[in-house]
Amino acid sequence: MTEFFKLSGSGNDFLALAEPAAPPAPEEIRAWCRRGVSLGADGLFILRRRPDGADMEYFNADGLPADLCLNGTRCAAQLAFHLGWADAALAVRTGAGTVAARRRDATRVTLELPAPATPQPLAVTVDGIARAGFRLRVGVPHFVLPWAQGLAGAPVRELGAAIRGHAAFGREGTNVNFVRFPERHRVEVRTFERGVEDETLSCGTAVLAAASPRAIWSSPSAPSPRAGSSWRWMPSRGAGAGCSLATRASSRAGTSSLRRPSLRHLPPGPPEPPGHSRRGRNR
Repeated sequence: MTEFFKLSGSGNDFLALAEPAAPPAPEEIRAWCRRGVSLGADGLFILRRRPDGADMEYFNADGLPADLCLNGTRCAAQLAFHLGWADAALAVRTGAGTVAARRRDATRVTLELPAPATPQPLAVTVDGIARAGFRLRVGVPHFVLPWAQGLAGAPVRELGAAIRGHAAFGREGTNVNFVRFPERHRVEVRTFERGVEDETLSCGTAVLAAASPRAIWSSPSAPSPRAGSSWRWMPSRGAGAGCSLATRASSRAGTSSLRRPSLRHLPPGPPEPPGHSRRGRNR
């Protein structure tokens, strides 16, 4: 029997193990994260207490490790606060470095981290069509694809899968972000996540990748830049009951904030047979 927690940050949901005796095997993670007849989650993280904070080890739904998941890190901080490991502030050490977490109130957690690296223009050809966008790393690799049309009809699953494994991104592949800027202070994002191999309801690192100034200002659907501009990401209505996320990324401040994960403690239970995945949308 394994005691675990189920957490959700803006619809990105996770299984969490607090100081387990041993980490689960990749095949166990895959089984637990499969949806339909199993527990179901976008990923799993292990949290271990340290004198000055906590260590977080993150795994995607495919059972493979990833250096960073920002929604997962928010949830990890919330879990640490819930367990009494810290009162108001916590340093969470991830594979991509240490992230400072601050408890704003009972339901909101803010993360502070450096601004994303400068995006690099890149065009990848899929089915004979060149798709021009930007590649950058926000702890994990992202390809930002400006999408001038409405995102409701974007082929996120089909085109996202093709770009995710494109040779341009090597063996590790990339997350694929379909991004549209309908107005000056609003960005819409839909993400195909590697490791989940499907569209997810939310992706925190995708928000920062989309809000990277060069990607925004170079997008054909983006408004003109303004000094100190900030961008607010709003999740879709289907992004999980009782969960909301507001993100601000400022090139001037060089930091970003992610807020409000929710937490639910589930009793111990064994993994069940594999099920199926789900799809979603970020806005």
